[in-house]
Amino acid sequence: MRVMKWSMIALAVSAGTSQFAMASAQDDSKGFVDDSTLSINTRLLNFGRDFRNNDTGKSRVNETGLGFNGLYQSGFTQGTVGFGLDVIGLLGVKLDSGKGVSGTGLFPTASDGRSQDDYSKGGGALKFRISDTVLKVGDQYTTAPVFASDDSRLLPELPQGISITSNEIKGLKLEAGHFTSIVAQDHTYKDSISSSEPGTGRGLRDANFIGGVYAFTPELTASLYYSKVEDYWKKTYANVNWTHALSNEQSLAVDFNIYSTKSDGAGLQRAEKDGTTKLDNRAYSLQGAYTIQAHTFTLAYQKVSGDGDYGYGVDGGGTIFLANSIARSDFNAEDEKSWQARYDLNMATFGVPGLSFMTRYVKGTGADTGVTTNGKEWERDIEAKYVIQSGPAKDLSLRVRQATYRSSDGVYYGSASIDELRLIAQYPLNIL
Repeated sequence: MRVMKWSMIALAVSAGTSQFAMASAQDDSKGFVDDSTLSINTRLLNFGRDFRNNDTGKSRVNETGLGFNGLYQSGFTQGTVGFGLDVIGLLGVKLDSGKGVSGTGLFPTASDGRSQDDYSKGGGALKFRISDTVLKVGDQYTTAPVFASDDSRLLPELPQGISITSNEIKGLKLEAGHFTSIVAQDHTYKDSISSSEPGTGRGLRDANFIGGVYAFTPELTASLYYSKVEDYWKKTYANVNWTHALSNEQSLAVDFNIYSTKSDGAGLQRAEKDGTTKLDNRAYSLQGAYTIQAHTFTLAYQKVSGDGDYGYGVDGGGTIFLANSIARSDFNAEDEKSWQARYDLNMATFGVPGLSFMTRYVKGTGADTGVTTNGKEWERDIEAKYVIQSGPAKDLSLRVRQATYRSSDGVYYGSASIDELRLIAQYPLNIL
């Protein structure tokens, strides 16, 4: 209940100090209806994986679906305390699948192994605002580095809980949360995130976090977060990000991330390799990027040390803000070291705005998997994306993502050789 106490203190502080502010978001409120927005994001996704040396399961999965993500956000009523409402509606429709190729994570799967024809989920959140501080209660997406919902399939994860975000001090964002369940991407019921925790029989019961981001200068920001997920782990996260323009056409960027994770209570985690469930590890990544005109060159290094893999998932499938967490692998095994080389090309410089290309290669070594203490893996990703810039289809994006993954036995939980292809068309429509 520490987060709840912190929330009330923050609200009291903001209420006591807002009278001294020159202006705030609540002061500028136009009302519940006038500040309302309504958007629908439509995503067409074909997801396929070929398992090159899988002798015990399917050799291939391939499914296509159409997802609709509707979000209504009201404005806040006027006055010292503003009241509002957010409503989320999600619908997934199967376009192509079959029993022999199901299992991509796009749809719920029935007992006969077939994917459902369609599925839906949704919810709402009440919200309150004092000055520049917002309290939300209910269903909501999360982006904190220690509790982040995932949106890598047809429909996103949807957590349920309480959050507070404060921007009372210029350059400083503070946030905290108390969450009790998550609806998984391919499910429709609460606590379905437990499906990614095989062997535990449990999902999320209670997760609390607190943290913030501070901009020291326009070029330098830092963040610090702490979370506790009951019977799983305690995490501390820190980040430093620095960008610097060398000229109108050149810039440098450096990004450092680190997690410290320790088991809490029963110490449940996704994988039990050596008969123990205890975690006590550090995972960090250091990334540097140099941009010159249309070209960006990136190098990154990532390391996991201590006991156990870097664990996440029950606290949100997006809770891994590390440089080498990419399309297929996260390179997050115990004692694993990994290196990345990446190249991005922005074709706007050559007269084709909206068109971009990316390729990267990541290699990991020294992974302790319980089967070996020197597990190796590598992944190569290639991506092309085009966003329509004007006309009736403005903001429609078309993307092709291809990944090739190979590993020694036991490094990744699944096939050691995978070829993956994703074809994605996405159209965001703002109705209000």
